[in-house]
Amino acid sequence: MTIPRRSWRAAGTLAAAAVVGLTGAVLTAGPAAAHTPTWDVTCTEVSLHLSAYNGNVANQVTVTVDGKDLLPTETFGKGLDKTIELPEHDKALTVRLVVKAGDGDQYSRDESKQAPVCEETQEPTPTPSETKPSETPTTATPTPTPTPTDTPSESASSSAPAAATPSPSSPDLAETGSSSATPIIGGAAVAVLLAGGGIMWSVRKRRTAQH
Repeated sequence: MTIPRRSWRAAGTLAAAAVVGLTGAVLTAGPAAAHTPTWDVTCTEVSLHLSAYNGNVANQVTVTVDGKDLLPTETFGKGLDKTIELPEHDKALTVRLVVKAGDGDQYSRDESKQAPVCEETQEPTPTPSETKPSETPTTATPTPTPTPTDTPSESASSSAPAAATPSPSSPDLAETGSSSATPIIGGAAVAVLLAGGGIMWSVRKRRTAQH
């Protein structure tokens, strides 16, 4: 059986077209699956994990919070890992991520997430417990009571005032019989006796003369 040449040519053309189609599909799906932008938003920070990008081109990433730059436009290659702290806030914030791939807009991303308000953790207030002050018993030392057998002679003798010693400057005390004035008094007494005896003798002599 002979197959015409035209049939061989048609079959070859169809096979070539199928190979080109499959190759194009693989090339198209490959880069799309390769670009992996992953990011997470909490109440305190934004975490970026951009991987599997084309390192031969300039890729850019920008992060804004309520329209204000949190991460100004930054150029990266194959990937980028970064953690950015959020400002303090009392209401939810809108965080926007913009990634521009250098090898085509089909690989770029523009997404937004909400940053919630952090819940304040309140520490439980301890319940005041009634604490009674500890009373330390004081033990007084009893004073010993003197017994009848105790003789306070030693304490009395030790506390008795000493005899006063006359000061040299104090006036002379009255002289006793043994002082230096004793001879004078004795002489005066003899003179008085002699004078009295002379008077008695003269009186008797006059009486005798009158008789």
